[in-house]
Amino acid sequence: MADPGAGHERERPLADAVARLGDVEAIKTLKYRYMRAVDTKDWDLLAETLEPDVTARYGRRLDFADREELLAYFRENLGPGILTVHHLHQPEIDVDGDTATGTWALRDQVIIPEYRIMITGACFYTDTYRRGDDGDWRIASTSYDRLFEATESLDVRTDFRLTENRWADPPPD
Repeated sequence: MADPGAGHERERPLADAVARLGDVEAIKTLKYRYMRAVDTKDWDLLAETLEPDVTARYGRRLDFADREELLAYFRENLGPGILTVHHLHQPEIDVDGDTATGTWALRDQVIIPEYRIMITGACFYTDTYRRGDDGDWRIASTSYDRLFEATESLDVRTDFRLTENRWADPPPD
């Protein structure tokens, strides 16, 4: 006679795998939301993606000890005069209960019209995540080391024109 509990033993690994996949997808969404908040300068949304005690290190020059310090920097230094776009790729996410780690490839571009400069770069992000008491994942730490960063003058590129800018007045007709 078949063991009536045997089916439940097989179901547990499947349920665990499905839960893990759900966590991985939630963390992907979290990181995408984090980048969208930076690019759209939605600092309230950005705050929602971060633990209060988040640590952040961006390259060799920028280190932050908590969410308020990080948000203050973004508010002060990434205003409407600085246009950014960040593209995340190749997530590698490992979940262990209510904590997780992630590595992401990133390509970014920054345009600063006032100074007629464009910055292009690539890096790998390394993150840790925590699931809160509310069940939501948040970034507990984030850092990257640049693979490269390059700048170019928009004045040298005589063919460069900024034809749309979310934060600028529309050009005259």
